[in-house]
Amino acid sequence: MSSRQGGKLKPLKAPKKAKAEDTEEDQAFKAQKKAEADALKAARDKALNKGPMGGSGIKKSGKK
Repeated sequence: MSSRQGGKLKPLKAPKKAKAEDTEEDQAFKAQKKAEADALKAARDKALNKGPMGGSGIKKSGKK
């Protein structure tokens, strides 16, 4: 009796990692990143409301 074993064997499942508690440094870093993202979003919204910068685009000469 021969077994039909071809290809690579599937790796065994790794045990689940325990959730590590966030340190104060990690919490401060996450809060800082969230504040930066909120500020960036606010600036982006403000810029979108004003419209295009410059306003005139490419200027062409009157000569033909």
